[in-house]
Amino acid sequence: MKTFAVEIENKVDELLVCLDKDIEHIQKSLSYLDELRTLVIRRDDAALSTLLEEIRTESNGYKKNESNRQSIRLELAECLGCAAKDITLSALERFAPEAKKEILVRNKMKLKALIEELKKEYSCTAMLLADCARFNDKLLKSIFNLGRTGEVYYNANGAAKQQRDAAFVNMKF
Repeated sequence: MKTFAVEIENKVDELLVCLDKDIEHIQKSLSYLDELRTLVIRRDDAALSTLLEEIRTESNGYKKNESNRQSIRLELAECLGCAAKDITLSALERFAPEAKKEILVRNKMKLKALIEELKKEYSCTAMLLADCARFNDKLLKSIFNLGRTGEVYYNANGAAKQQRDAAFVNMKF
């Protein structure tokens, strides 16, 4: 029975390390979203490209932590004799040693708060990008449809003809 408790405690310790990395990753994601919005508003393409490459690199590195967390869940499920999907932080609180319960609860609450904030920030960023795309679309349509009335004209033979000439603007600043 003692080895069983020690094994669970070791797995919980490993999981806590993964959760700390999860918390750090979510905090970085929040700062990335904030920086992304700032760079989009400033229209700083060079810095935006650098940021996007940094995000890609970070997300590829984070995959290792995700797979590690999943393998720890599988090992904990095997130790506890239940399905891996049943191993949640709330369920783990019941089986964790008393010293680890408080840390698990604190991490769970912190993750929950960070995820809510991430959802909010993600929505704000998505709305900003959608508004930028809508504004750019309207701007391009107004530029390229300048001088086009959309009216149909008839030539001397009575054939319908749409206005084809359009006024263009020199967009060089």
